[in-house]
Amino acid sequence: MDNSSLICNFAHMNIKELQGKRIAVLLSGGVDSSVVLHQLAQQGLHPDCFYIKIGPEEEEEWDCSSEEDLEMATAVSHKYGCKLEVIDCHKEYWEQVTTYTMDKVKAGLTPNPDVMCNRLIKFGAFHDKRGKDYDLIATGHYAQTEIDSEGRKWLTTSPDPVKDQTDFLAQIYDWQLKKALFPIGHMMKEEVREIAEREHLVNAKRKDSQGICFLGKINYNDYIRRYLGEKPGEVVELETGKRIGQHQGLWFHTIGQRHGLGFGGGPWFVVKKDVAENILYVSHGYDPKTAYKQDFRVHDFHHLTLPLDPQQTHITFKIRHTPEYHPATIEHEGEGQFTVHSTQPIHGVAPGQFCVIYDEQHHRCLGSGEITV
Repeated sequence: MDNSSLICNFAHMNIKELQGKRIAVLLSGGVDSSVVLHQLAQQGLHPDCFYIKIGPEEEEEWDCSSEEDLEMATAVSHKYGCKLEVIDCHKEYWEQVTTYTMDKVKAGLTPNPDVMCNRLIKFGAFHDKRGKDYDLIATGHYAQTEIDSEGRKWLTTSPDPVKDQTDFLAQIYDWQLKKALFPIGHMMKEEVREIAEREHLVNAKRKDSQGICFLGKINYNDYIRRYLGEKPGEVVELETGKRIGQHQGLWFHTIGQRHGLGFGGGPWFVVKKDVAENILYVSHGYDPKTAYKQDFRVHDFHHLTLPLDPQQTHITFKIRHTPEYHPATIEHEGEGQFTVHSTQPIHGVAPGQFCVIYDEQHHRCLGSGEITV
């Protein structure tokens, strides 16, 4: 790759290119998006700030931190003299992202609501309501962008491998990527914290949110139980066919899961789900071979900037939010479909997960597709 032909995101962006642009900042109440606002304000820019309200369906029944989030966002926007507007995307979230999640788990798959939240809500429903009035939408994602010599915009990885969030952005549309701005994407998390503390931001020491973006402190299994209830079935050892217990619903378990199974004589790993027969298959031991896969198929591949080149066979990939990028080759099998041949066996490959594809240097994120059986 010829780096001389690239214009990198924000860290190297000519500030004149942002002058005169209408910029919307999505403030979540967390430290990352707050430092985004600081970075822009430092450059003499005066963006408008927005807090997206997606909260739980019935707040009195759920322990939610959204009120505190909004207080933090309000304080930070006031500090920099920017107006803050609350945009209610509650209906869109529960109709679109929740429907996607429940449909997938009901089918025995492993969905990723955060990935779809970026496409459907942060760069989707918000854009329809207010974002369309702006040239750029700035968020606190740990990701970067670059422009190639043909003027095409690419999503590229953050230097912080632990915080990199390109995997969560790998389903956004090309037009959404064109409007995306990631002002802290070139930083390490420690740098962001240092800036927040130096600037005495109200949330400088606030912990990072964990789990699914909208759930706050809500337990994921409680969330699923609310919509799908329970459906007890047998738990069977894959190798022997021996019944070892009962599950309360396949949707409470993910492929590769070890903790929280509650069966004696463990450890046990979840290795397969039979949705038709409602059977959960497990394997015994700390590192059973059945918990690993080296080859798996991907369908409905969504490319970010350009379709995957059929000649491109050497790639790196992720199947979950971890710092590691796995080297592999891909075998193209038609429109949006291919088989991944991983160099090493991968733990917990589950249908429904997004396989996020990167170039060999895990620099550019090329897109993502859903793992299929």
